[in-house]
Amino acid sequence: MLKRTPLYPIYAEHGGRVIDFGGWELPVQFSSIQKEHDAVRQQAGLFDVSHMGEILVEGPGALQFLQKLTTNDVAKLADGQCQYSLMCYPSGGVVDDLLVYKMADTRYMLVVNASNIEKDLAWLTEHASDGAQLTNMSDQTALLALQGPMAEPILSKLTDAPLSTLSPFHFLENVSIAGILTLLSRSGYTGEDGFELYVSAKDAIPLWQKLLEAGEEHGLLPAGLGARDTLRFEARLPLYGQELSAEITPLEAGLSFFVKLKKGDFIGRDALLEQKEKGLPRKLVGIEMQERGIPRSHYKVYADDKPIGEITTGTQSPTYKRNVGLALIDSAYTAPGTEVAVEIRGVQVKAVVVPTPFHKKK
Repeated sequence: MLKRTPLYPIYAEHGGRVIDFGGWELPVQFSSIQKEHDAVRQQAGLFDVSHMGEILVEGPGALQFLQKLTTNDVAKLADGQCQYSLMCYPSGGVVDDLLVYKMADTRYMLVVNASNIEKDLAWLTEHASDGAQLTNMSDQTALLALQGPMAEPILSKLTDAPLSTLSPFHFLENVSIAGILTLLSRSGYTGEDGFELYVSAKDAIPLWQKLLEAGEEHGLLPAGLGARDTLRFEARLPLYGQELSAEITPLEAGLSFFVKLKKGDFIGRDALLEQKEKGLPRKLVGIEMQERGIPRSHYKVYADDKPIGEITTGTQSPTYKRNVGLALIDSAYTAPGTEVAVEIRGVQVKAVVVPTPFHKKK
């Protein structure tokens, strides 16, 4: 039986085409992936991301506990601020990537990937310490993402919260949006400006409808998982299971900025420190095809006629119409301009290493 978000009942009226996404019945698209992608880059798109998990960590030992479990420095957070971080295994491989929200010195919220909720809870519980209580809020919480350059003008019609002064990776609690109490965060997963709105599950449908009404004159479209994936890919934002996994470390994935090796001990630190000191055996890079063909996940990458790694994500960029990919390959071949080849249906097709991200917001 596939899981459904509180917004499932209204997918059909927007033309949503649903697929099985990691055990969830979710819309891959409403109109078309290209239209929804373009809307987010140029106007705005509205995503149902209620499948994501929310876990509260509370108590006098919450900070110490999170410092031990995550790679970023939680002590640097002010109240009302959030950070991107990762949880690692002792091997340095990734349990999950997540957002850490600081509500107070003794109260934090973790936002984790839907497919990892049970695994993450088990991992957190296994390492739980006195003074830090865990509460899984995932089923009670819905999450809508309003993304794109018109996100602020649209949202400002429904709230008098000070949106213009809310910086990226900051949030406000108990904000009234169209009369609905919301945790409002300036964050997202598209490479554009935007907001994530956490509400009670029962308020998801009314909020969705109010946002679409407010955004109609600004070109707001409901958007599905297809556009979410192409948008995050162009911005070089990692997807767990592709750019990150138990076998891929944050350093290999190019996320060293979020790994604070000097903050003190955390799970995975020794392995990551050793990897940094010895030099990375492989790195995540951008590649662009030089001949016809689209690089897809797990396609093998070659150089000098030998396999050097594989594609983690690849597609034709909807914004730039170039056939591009992210590839995890031997470090010796990662300089921009290096010629490589991607095996597509048994044939080695020419490609070249290029800088990333493929898209930066204007």
